[in-house]
Amino acid sequence: MDKLDKRILRELQSNSRLTNAELAERVGLSATPCARRVKNLEDEGIIERHAVLLNPSKLGLKLSALVQISMDRHTPDRFEHFEAEVKKHPEVTECLLITGQSADYLLKVVVPDMEVYQEFLLNKITRIEGVADVHSSFIMRRVIDTTELPLNHIQDSSR
Repeated sequence: MDKLDKRILRELQSNSRLTNAELAERVGLSATPCARRVKNLEDEGIIERHAVLLNPSKLGLKLSALVQISMDRHTPDRFEHFEAEVKKHPEVTECLLITGQSADYLLKVVVPDMEVYQEFLLNKITRIEGVADVHSSFIMRRVIDTTELPLNHIQDSSR
């Protein structure tokens, strides 16, 4: 990856709706080489997908919670079952298997309000076989909220 690839990635992370012509102009390339580089970055799996980010508050999703889940047993079957079940719930926007805490999983849950959260927690999450303990924390304010990854650690190399 060279400095042009990094510039392409920075621009696309900031605004993935750029046309190829706009992107090429911003990074100092003509359209065809720019499109070729983007395609290579996609083929290499560096660009996984293109997505639209929605404003949860404008959609009535005013409550975000970080939920720590502890499992009763640490077996592959138990973890596979939990992960399959939690994937069924669109309220869960992230599910991370973690270490260094008393919890096994950290979920990010987005819902309209506390009433919906309570119903979700009591009637869905705690009913998943193997869930032993749940601790919820509620996000008061997003100080940093970005999908952009840092690229400054990548050493430039020629293609």
